[in-house]
Amino acid sequence: MDSELLFEFLEKTQPKQVAKLKQYHKELYQQKILKRLNDQIQAKGIIEVLRKGIKDGFTDTHLDLFYDQPVSNYNVNTYTLFQSNIFSIMRQVYFSPNNKKSLDMMIFVNGIPLVSFELKNELTKQNVEHAIKQFKEDRDPNEELFRLGRLLVNFAVDTEEVWMCTHLKGQKSYFLPFNKGNENGAGNPINKEGIKTDYLWKSILTKNSLTNIIQNFCQLITEEKEYVDEHNKIKVKKDKKLIFPRYHQLDVVRELLKDAQEKGAGQKYLIQHSAGSGKSNSISWLAHQLTGLHDKTGSNLIFDTVVVVTDRKVLDKQIRDNIKQFQQVKGLVEAITEGSKQLKEALEEGKKIIITTIQKFPHIVEDIGNLPGNNFAIIIDEAHSSASGQIIRKLNQTLSQNNIVTDEDDEVIDETGDTITNEDLVTMVIRSMKMMTNASYFAFTATPKNKTLELFGLPYQEGDKTKFKACHLYSMKQAIEEKFIEDVLLNYTTYQSFYALLKKIEDDPEYDKKKAQKKLKAYVESHEHAIKKKSILMIDHFIENVIRKKRIGGLAKAMLVTSSRANAVKYKTAFDNHLKKINSPYKAIVAFSGEIDKQTESQLNGFPSASIPKEFEKNEYRFLIVANKYQTGFDQPLLHTMYVDKKLGGVNAVQTLSRLNRSHPMKKDTFVLDFANTSEEIEKAFKPYFEGTILGEATDPNKLFDLQDALDNFQVYSREQVEEFSEKILSNVPVDQLHSILDICSHAFKNDLNEEEQNDFRAKTKTFVRLYIFLSQIVEFENVYLERLYIFLNHLQHKLGTEASPDFTVGMLNNIDMDSYRLQLEATTNIILEQGEDLKPIPTEMRGGIFDSEIDKLSNILQNFNERYGTQFEDADKVRKMVENIAQDVAKNSELINSFKFSDEQNARITSDQIGQKELLKHVTTNFDFYKLITDNMEAKEDFNAMMFGIVKDLILKGLNNNSSYR
Repeated sequence: MDSELLFEFLEKTQPKQVAKLKQYHKELYQQKILKRLNDQIQAKGIIEVLRKGIKDGFTDTHLDLFYDQPVSNYNVNTYTLFQSNIFSIMRQVYFSPNNKKSLDMMIFVNGIPLVSFELKNELTKQNVEHAIKQFKEDRDPNEELFRLGRLLVNFAVDTEEVWMCTHLKGQKSYFLPFNKGNENGAGNPINKEGIKTDYLWKSILTKNSLTNIIQNFCQLITEEKEYVDEHNKIKVKKDKKLIFPRYHQLDVVRELLKDAQEKGAGQKYLIQHSAGSGKSNSISWLAHQLTGLHDKTGSNLIFDTVVVVTDRKVLDKQIRDNIKQFQQVKGLVEAITEGSKQLKEALEEGKKIIITTIQKFPHIVEDIGNLPGNNFAIIIDEAHSSASGQIIRKLNQTLSQNNIVTDEDDEVIDETGDTITNEDLVTMVIRSMKMMTNASYFAFTATPKNKTLELFGLPYQEGDKTKFKACHLYSMKQAIEEKFIEDVLLNYTTYQSFYALLKKIEDDPEYDKKKAQKKLKAYVESHEHAIKKKSILMIDHFIENVIRKKRIGGLAKAMLVTSSRANAVKYKTAFDNHLKKINSPYKAIVAFSGEIDKQTESQLNGFPSASIPKEFEKNEYRFLIVANKYQTGFDQPLLHTMYVDKKLGGVNAVQTLSRLNRSHPMKKDTFVLDFANTSEEIEKAFKPYFEGTILGEATDPNKLFDLQDALDNFQVYSREQVEEFSEKILSNVPVDQLHSILDICSHAFKNDLNEEEQNDFRAKTKTFVRLYIFLSQIVEFENVYLERLYIFLNHLQHKLGTEASPDFTVGMLNNIDMDSYRLQLEATTNIILEQGEDLKPIPTEMRGGIFDSEIDKLSNILQNFNERYGTQFEDADKVRKMVENIAQDVAKNSELINSFKFSDEQNARITSDQIGQKELLKHVTTNFDFYKLITDNMEAKEDFNAMMFGIVKDLILKGLNNNSSYR
């Protein structure tokens, strides 16, 4: 403590209080104040003491120890007090009475120590690593100065880099980089005017900047962390932590506040911050400071209310805790769960921050639009999660959207075939309900899509093209290089499946060639034999390469990403069976929405769906099998390995594999084993998001006029009908008056256009509606007819029916079976990324139509399929053919027939296994290699018995149902 400066500050700024203390404490008054100050810092930490001051209990005298910076310089008194703060620097600070050790430098405010430094210079053969080592090894954490909360931060600095630590704990001290970033990676750029790290004192440690950090950023928090104890019980551990902002967090919040102050409401900002950037803190700091942001006169607030759109419950708590530290007034934050009424009440009660989910967001946007006198800041937290079909359907109803598809597995895809995420939902809401001039949007995302970039991004010219980028970037490359996330593309292993199918009927029916190939591929990958083979491979790999090698200290877990809910259920059964068979102590959890064969995830797991994240924390649960649910947006630092059995592409690939990238003190690497994608496909998906994502060009507004001309020329409607209908909509006429116009037009559509023209009109209508919704946010169209046509077509499209092509593959799967199957290791690769190509704008294809199906015989379809996916199979892969040769004889066995007639399936299986092995013995001379394989290899024997039982069961039950018996 620099007591001389402390009392100089107190006597200058609070002479009456000091006089009162002197009168009471006499010559001991300095000693009493110093003791009280030290006691309060020990109890509450330096941040709270600086913000709130201390009170002398003997005289009930309050002392301010630091004065905040006022919102403007016009308030003379507060500005004068702020200027009275005494910032000072001291070199070679001896911090202990027990030794002669000293710190290179310290910063004090009003005599109170704030920041410590160890400074190194490469020219004297020492660097930042030596400074960090000095802090860890030569600075006793038990010294009063280094106790948690006593200082804001400890900086290790050389001429290249800055690193920081808020809590010295010897070798466990955790130093974070405080660097600007260089070429979208770690480190600092070359500084033509000095050394690379001079930003630290030129822009971060200035009087105004340090005051701002004390006022609005630093926090001493208590984190509650759940952990599983030795008795497998979930316990809560409280951990105190002091947060000092990282460079990019400080930079982004300040840049956004500065721009919002200069330009006011009605702006759009896109912030591309990778996983590992600390988005939750950045958002909560921004939300808090936006509530108090004044214009440059200091007399008017820029925003009346801040709305945070998020699906992360942790962010709700984080913002509340954050505000609590900065504000004396309670109840400034409100989570909207009830909708419009609650929102209205929250605004009337003066709530400054409103937290809402994406589902509630449309209602809030609507209500905000009805409050033109109020200005809003809308912060959107994309949070990396795929949108569920249920949320999409609700939003569809609210917004009358019709351009997305929900597949049977509750995965939602857009018109380009990409998986819809929460980011898409927010852009959909804003596009549908128009950008509001009384609101500014702050969109945070790690993986911006083309629509997001064009809607919120910063436009700039490059040649003759308008491109779009984020206004602030903390890249995936920088996060990996700074070790905040793991590089999930190292150790990327791909497996290839080979298979052969056979026709099991005499006839040779014809099917659609193209659709058949797709169905056959899905059939073989979902076949129980294939799933069983892959399950055994995954479990054996996990135990051998993850458990036995004690990855993450022996705590590592794995996720299996499946292509459908049905496959997830099959995998759960296969995993359970194999884990039980090998007496493994580990278990698998399955996660999917809805029901499959009248089974839910909670029935299969044995606990409620909501408990999955907590249960997965337990040591015994090592595998999480997912079908869309938890595939994205699930944070579990112990996830080390991912098994992928699903085609991934684009943002979905990045967000899915990023489940592994969360850091953990003991996590040294990650591993991906992929059955469905090549390493080249994954590299292509990641490249656009590795550094800054760029939209290569703007959507061409002329496409909308081209679509209008093409649609008008079909003569399904007249201009007068469009104008009459839109007038009625805008006048809120009864619904029955709307149907008559639509019915006349849909009649013309059905009777005047042939099938190909109908499909073309339908496709163009859908494209027009989607494109108008998007472009109307960006381009000010003066053509009123476009808006009217949009209103009209948005309703007419529901009367046009759907484009349904007949399925010429129905029944095909009943006529085929698996002949051979083999898994083969393809390669283990370290995928090295570099910046990828620009994203393309949203598609504006206008052509619809019907596609003729190419029909072929089943035998030819299977031959083509087997040639494409087959290989030279060994006996081990061709179990089925041998089984079928023996099955006819096994199925004639009277003991086995009686077992099916009079016993249960379990006993029938035992009998089948015994008889099957006896029949196999008869083939020992004709096929000795196969016999030896089955008898020597337990896995092959199990496959043989299981397949035999399946075929024999079908033969016997068919015979019993036909009232015939085998003799």
